Amino acid sequence: MNNSMKLCISLDLPTAKENLDLVREIKDFDVWLKVGFRSFIRDGRKFLEDLKAINPNFKIFLDLKLYDIPNTMADAAEEIAKFGIVDMFNVHASAGVEAMSTVMHRIKDIPNKPLVLAVTALTSFDNEAFKAVYNEDITSKARQFAKDTHVSGIDGVVCSAFESLDIKNNTSLDFITLCPGIRPFGEDAGDQKRVADIPFSKENKVDFIVVGRPIYKASNPSEVVEKILSNI
Repeated sequence: MNNSMKLCISLDLPTAKENLDLVREIKDFDVWLKVGFRSFIRDGRKFLEDLKAINPNFKIFLDLKLYDIPNTMADAAEEIAKFGIVDMFNVHASAGVEAMSTVMHRIKDIPNKPLVLAVTALTSFDNEAFKAVYNEDITSKARQFAKDTHVSGIDGVVCSAFESLDIKNNTSLDFITLCPGIRPFGEDAGDQKRVADIPFSKENKVDFIVVGRPIYKASNPSEVVEKILSNI
């Protein structure tokens, strides 16, 4: 990825209207918009189109974390890529190399195909909870997931800022790291366990920081976005 860190804003508000109102407030900024389960299940493709209508230059990250058998994942990935309005989507690294490779092979000839990332360890996990599921420490398992992802031809991973540099050192400096759980100026962590601020993210060569609550809970979201962008 290039040298400048990108800001990706989570659209996690309770209604499409609230999300769209927020996006209208920040429509002049060069940012990515993250659309997750709640918004996509409720508001569908039309919501993605409504976002692009506010500013066609917005980039959309569809955060659905596909995880299934290889063919089913590839079918879903193909449909997402064919939308023509999604700039990035993600899968789960724990689906395995075959599934991730199948996804990449399936979408390789689609014009303007989106970037694809794989989720390593959710930032809501602390090490103990992660170990209970994967029987390994976060750092070593995230590194292994990242290597699998890299081998599969996927563009990068979703990880915490704490794993970003280690992952790049074990794959490639061009391998994208997108990091949720960012509290730009040390705000409250909420339900995230492994949170980081902007200087730490920069130090660890994070490509995308994902910020939600600190922006949409602010009385002046555009002011916060401007402050984040000037700091990255």
